[in-house]
Amino acid sequence: MEIVKPEWLDQMEVILEMLNEGVLIADDCDHVLFVNSVFEEMTGISRADILGRDAGELYYSPEDYAVLRELRTKTRQMGRGRYEFFLPTKAGGRLPIVASVRSIEDPDGRMFAIVALIDISEQKAAEQELRTANTQLEKRQKEIEDDLVLAARVQQSLAPKCMLWGSIRVETFYQPVRTIGGDFGLVTPLDEDHLNVMVCDVSGHGISSALVANRVYSETITQLNNGAPLGDMLRQLNHLVMQNIGNSLFFFTLSVARLDRSGRHMVFAGAGHPPAMIVKPGEEPRLLESRSTVLGALPDAVDPEAALEVKLKAGDRIVLYTDGITDVFDSKGKMLGVAGVQRFVGETAMLPLNEMKMAILERVAEWREGPPTDDISLILVEV
Repeated sequence: MEIVKPEWLDQMEVILEMLNEGVLIADDCDHVLFVNSVFEEMTGISRADILGRDAGELYYSPEDYAVLRELRTKTRQMGRGRYEFFLPTKAGGRLPIVASVRSIEDPDGRMFAIVALIDISEQKAAEQELRTANTQLEKRQKEIEDDLVLAARVQQSLAPKCMLWGSIRVETFYQPVRTIGGDFGLVTPLDEDHLNVMVCDVSGHGISSALVANRVYSETITQLNNGAPLGDMLRQLNHLVMQNIGNSLFFFTLSVARLDRSGRHMVFAGAGHPPAMIVKPGEEPRLLESRSTVLGALPDAVDPEAALEVKLKAGDRIVLYTDGITDVFDSKGKMLGVAGVQRFVGETAMLPLNEMKMAILERVAEWREGPPTDDISLILVEV
């Protein structure tokens, strides 16, 4: 059909050809009056094949054509619009574009639509790659979460259990700050006459600390079941971590006690750990300090006289804990510390053992500002 172009369009064609985006101009009957060379490059459709035609004739997809009609209606109502849409190509493809449409009226009162088209195929491809990557990440995250849930179940199964053994009652508490943690505890009989009780704290949090803790746990069980003297056990654990893990970022501390069935005698050893406490209801708790330093960092960390003999009396209570109990801060930045825990132990020692455990934990939580930031282990033993 014969194209009747307005005079202003003839004057603007040179400028429109210099633009980096595709341009299409149509009259009020939707007949295409002009496309620039960028439009031809984008679609592969020559201007000779589109001038004078309704641009909608290029859309073979009924769904795309329906959307095009809706966009035309919106543009006529509002006078302008910016849309993401698809431009048909000569090869039958669909080129993703952003179309900026503006209606203008010339001096003769005729309406025209000027459409600027930007190719966003690279952006869409990048978005698709990102969606694919996110889907893969979500899948991997789900796998990791499932693994962590299983790991947490395994670690919880290793947590020390409350028990009554001969004349000795034991109460325990364990709470990792993350799904899995670096603390662990043990309450395990050596034989019919001796009970081993221990808490251990591996530096750091999360998966790496939990792996080291589980390795130390396995070796500790082996050593305890073999009846190794506590000093020898500390040396073996220190050697194990230094030789097999050999990472200065990892070290661990522990307190371990071996009690006889009568409850009157205990062997104790500590390595860089907060002091254990022995308390009789109504009396000031006394401290059992570690003779050895932290394990896994220095070859001579274990003191030659690592263990000490302790006489116990009926009613004595032993408290073992990790620094998730002591290293907590109030709203003023003051740390609870060993002295604070010692005070809580003394205040609660008159309570039944289970209530004493819960009262200590409640007092620590009241002192602490915010949620826990470290794993928490607590073991109470009553003769």
